[in-house]
Amino acid sequence: MRTLKEYKTHKQKLKEQQFTPRENCSVCTLSKRTCFCHLVKSFDPKAIFAILIHKLEIERKIATGTMSHLILKNSYLLPGLDYSHDEVVNLLIDNSENHCVVLYPGLDSINLSSEKTQTLCPQGKKLVVFVIDGTWATARRTMYSSANLKNLPRISFDPRPSTFRVRKQPKAECCSTVEAIHQTIELLGSSLGFKVESREHDNLLEVFDFMVETQLMLTSAKNNL
Repeated sequence: MRTLKEYKTHKQKLKEQQFTPRENCSVCTLSKRTCFCHLVKSFDPKAIFAILIHKLEIERKIATGTMSHLILKNSYLLPGLDYSHDEVVNLLIDNSENHCVVLYPGLDSINLSSEKTQTLCPQGKKLVVFVIDGTWATARRTMYSSANLKNLPRISFDPRPSTFRVRKQPKAECCSTVEAIHQTIELLGSSLGFKVESREHDNLLEVFDFMVETQLMLTSAKNNL
């Protein structure tokens, strides 16, 4: 524990240091010390994930929707709130070769943890999973303001505790976007031709865990100043 005098001396030394602008990664946009790009191992989940990210989430240092997009091949990262007239979303929905669903819990949602997944996507169709990335409040607003999403089938899974320790979750079972996508691939992958036993999708959690541990370490170091 530092004395008040030692703390003031340390603070003064920091002020006297020459200011150096922080260099950010051009891909993930995080600072070089928190960049996770060196861990990314992109893979094809055999489904299209369209991540509908709230604009406030994009501006956060910890945006797991952005992280997921960088790992998942053939994925989309679409900022917005009301997607009723979003060109890309409507093109995906209107494409007769696609079968579109929304990853969102509810009474009418298909529980992937307890129901057979082999019949979820019709044969010959490409599964498109819309994932809403935002707070629970903004996710609800997106669902009920986006007319084109309302009538799509919904999927969900039995919740499990999240390891997102750097942000407070409304409930213990609430998980981050990257964790939700990982669990969806875990449950659906085999029925889509993705080799779950390859554990390629675990890279989502590897990158996520690195980000969480890095943020916790930085927070701890800041608190000890």
